[in-house]
Amino acid sequence: MQTKRKYIIVLLILTFITSLTSFSALNAQDDKFVVVLDAGHGGGDSGNIGNGHSEKNIALKIALEVGKTLEKNNNIKVIYTRKKDVFVELYERANIANKADADLFVSIHCNAHSSQAYGTETFVLGEKNTGRNFEVAKRENEVIFLEDNYKENYAGFDPSSPESTIAIGIEQEVYVEQSIVLARKIENNFIGKAKRKSRGLKQASLLVIRNTYMPSVLVEVGFLTNKKEGAYLNTKSGQSKMATSIKDAILEYKKEIDQNVGSSIIGTDTETIEALEDIPLVYEGVTFKVQIAASSKALEPKSYNFKGLSDISRTQSGSIYKYFSGSTSDLNAIKKSQDLAKSKGFPDAFVVAYKNGKQISVADAVKSTSN
Repeated sequence: MQTKRKYIIVLLILTFITSLTSFSALNAQDDKFVVVLDAGHGGGDSGNIGNGHSEKNIALKIALEVGKTLEKNNNIKVIYTRKKDVFVELYERANIANKADADLFVSIHCNAHSSQAYGTETFVLGEKNTGRNFEVAKRENEVIFLEDNYKENYAGFDPSSPESTIAIGIEQEVYVEQSIVLARKIENNFIGKAKRKSRGLKQASLLVIRNTYMPSVLVEVGFLTNKKEGAYLNTKSGQSKMATSIKDAILEYKKEIDQNVGSSIIGTDTETIEALEDIPLVYEGVTFKVQIAASSKALEPKSYNFKGLSDISRTQSGSIYKYFSGSTSDLNAIKKSQDLAKSKGFPDAFVVAYKNGKQISVADAVKSTSN
């Protein structure tokens, strides 16, 4: 009887421990670093076919190889926007990443040009849409015309209009700096590991990363229209080297993020941090605002239209209206306004900066102005 009682107690303890282990495993799975890999084009959208090579096929092969190697890491979860030759709308690619609460979005493409231009390029969102960058944005964005409801899905966006492309660059500014970190690592690997020519990191307004709420890049692995580079990218060896460069950059980025994650600043208690946040941090000549929304609808900039937030202002870029709360040169004060906006139901609210009437990045505002 005593032996039986001990057996039951041991069994209960083991069951309890097993349940805790299962719970921990589930939590660990939820905490995985999520990477969404987007193979450009697909299905009826072939992309460019320079020298007879297929962009949609090459992009897919590289994306699948990047994912295959990343999946060997137990701390990484890989999601694909497509794993076969199908057409996926640009907005749906972003939706896939947002629903997964992804940590990174990487879109893979092959370039094209009327000349024998060659080399890699990695793009992040931005407003620099002049010359060559605008042509890339226009070509990649024109895919929307293959979608049945593109007018509804993109609120009258016109790929041929520089004004339209400028308007979409603002929405993801909060993630641009992290996107640049990843983009630089990718281009550095193309040079150092794949021994390719890099045309550098660039900014353009690309719809495929317009609405992704995480660091996002669009990688052009080379020009299919260049005879030598097109042939290289069409080989298994070339695709493998490009995939390895991208994969290693993602792992380097993750390692860097992991090393900088923490809930507190070493040697600084919570009261000290709160006290520092109450001290005015004024940047003369700079105006900070909190962007709370962007829409094709022209709403009155009144408090009642924005859940009671005060000091509402509105600007227009093409057919897009942007709405802001607050206006101050005090960076600490505007951060509190951002926190308030988020608590009022604007979770994607972010800080923007203006100098001499023109919008600049917050990072540039802080760097270029002494306080």
